[in-house]
Amino acid sequence: MVLINKKRGESTDVLLRRFTKMTKEENIAFDVSRKKFFLKPALLKKEKKRDKLKRKAQERRRLSR
Repeated sequence: MVLINKKRGESTDVLLRRFTKMTKEENIAFDVSRKKFFLKPALLKKEKKRDKLKRKAQERRRLSR
């Protein structure tokens, strides 16, 4: 959960920038988009497996350089 308190003398522009930065750091937008629709457990497993393979491939490419 992101809580933003306005500091003394802080403009709303800076306040919004801090808010967006914190939400990006916590991946809130990603979680909301992912939980927008129900996914069957089998699809979740496939997605996790695909992500795992993708990460391994990226690591192999990084190590082969």
